[in-house]
Amino acid sequence: MFSKRRKVAIVGTGLVGSSTAFSLITQGVCDEVLLIDINKEKALGEVMDLNHCIEYLNRNTKIKVGSYEECGDVDIVVITAGAPPKPGQTRLDTLDLSAKIAESIVTPIMQSGFKGHFIIVSNPVDIIAYHVYKLSGLPKSNVIGSGTSVDSARLKNFIGDIFNVDPRSVQAYSMGEHGDSQMVPWSHVYIGGKPFNKVVEDNKDRYGEVDLDKLVLDTARAGWEVYNRKGTTYYAIASATVGIIKAIINDENKIIPVSTLLEGEYGEYDVFSGVPVVLNGEGVKEVVEINMTDDELIKFKESNKLIREYINKLKK
Repeated sequence: MFSKRRKVAIVGTGLVGSSTAFSLITQGVCDEVLLIDINKEKALGEVMDLNHCIEYLNRNTKIKVGSYEECGDVDIVVITAGAPPKPGQTRLDTLDLSAKIAESIVTPIMQSGFKGHFIIVSNPVDIIAYHVYKLSGLPKSNVIGSGTSVDSARLKNFIGDIFNVDPRSVQAYSMGEHGDSQMVPWSHVYIGGKPFNKVVEDNKDRYGEVDLDKLVLDTARAGWEVYNRKGTTYYAIASATVGIIKAIINDENKIIPVSTLLEGEYGEYDVFSGVPVVLNGEGVKEVVEINMTDDELIKFKESNKLIREYINKLKK
């Protein structure tokens, strides 16, 4: 007797969508990947190229061009389609067009009978995730924005470089908006289990003063630094997205900072924001509430205020 095939659909076959598909098949995360794009020839080209990888991978993942009508039995739909920012714009400036694109995607997918999980990558991701949540009518646990998952990875990379340690030995979260207003609760950053501030204090002769504000700014702007050099970013966000997918499909109970609906956590309501959550087969099992300092909580709330302003624009 065959068990249920684990299926992931990716809407949008640009560099982020195709990189996500490539990461899925190279890691052998699921049994089947559907690629959906308004440009069917582009989707077919990506499918052909990905299928030609199978000989050298550890499993034969089925890859095909899909349609919204085929999403009824899909476990996870990843939405990467959206409006890319033009030079001089921020992610927030793309909201109107990205919201319309999301509407054109979510409505037919829900009509297919889809009851799985949406993972939103399209920017501005916190607001689009909220929009998809409202459009879909799915439980809040089933709609997840990639949020600050990639920002947190960038932050850990910067800290690892400063202290010459593997970024995976750093515990740190960037929280709030996936954008310029994000913040870092430094009171909850650890290197090998030792508080970050204590590491700095005990090693001033080796590392000198560490500019925390610059680290937060560098983290928030890291994507733009890549963008300015190669036109866009895709490897990092694709890897973060697949990390989220694995946590759900494999029922990992893994803590990852993603964008989710807050309903009283941190004193916040009716806003999607980047916070650490426990991810498993249910999707967002629960929000992890860390005890931030008063100053940290103020910065977090300021970021959420900005997100909420743009959510309110959608409501109008």
